[in-house]
Amino acid sequence: MTDDIMTTAEVTEAHAMPRRAAIQADPDSPATAEQMPLPDALQQRPIEEKSPAEWAYERVILYIRNFEEQLDPAQEAAMGFAGGNAGVLRIEGLGFFDPDVLTFYGRDEDGLKTQLIQHVSQLNVMLRAIPKMQPDEPARRIGFRLSTGWSGGESGDGSV
Repeated sequence: MTDDIMTTAEVTEAHAMPRRAAIQADPDSPATAEQMPLPDALQQRPIEEKSPAEWAYERVILYIRNFEEQLDPAQEAAMGFAGGNAGVLRIEGLGFFDPDVLTFYGRDEDGLKTQLIQHVSQLNVMLRAIPKMQPDEPARRIGFRLSTGWSGGESGDGSV
């Protein structure tokens, strides 16, 4: 028990904000998704009203966006799969199906259409930087496309 006295607004805000943290060995490392403020769009509805799939979907998008911000112009984001020799999936889309399923859409190393359907209890995503498929084209940044449904512009946080 604590002796801190909080206003109703402070209690509500503390309850609504998810706990998160990250520590990097290099103090000059770029900020991680856990260290960045949540976009306003993700704070409009309490976490308790979101299914595990929706809340996981939103956080995976935050991780992808943060990862892509650190890539050079010749790289794009892909996912590596844990367990077995499934290879990587060049991310082209992400979805969720309440209450507990996430779906990743994309292409494998050979350009073949690939889809991963995953239960949130088994969520294990490794983001990888891979060379662009079209060297003469600008790199695709799927993280910002995934968040276009969030209000507040392309980035989902009120900035453009």
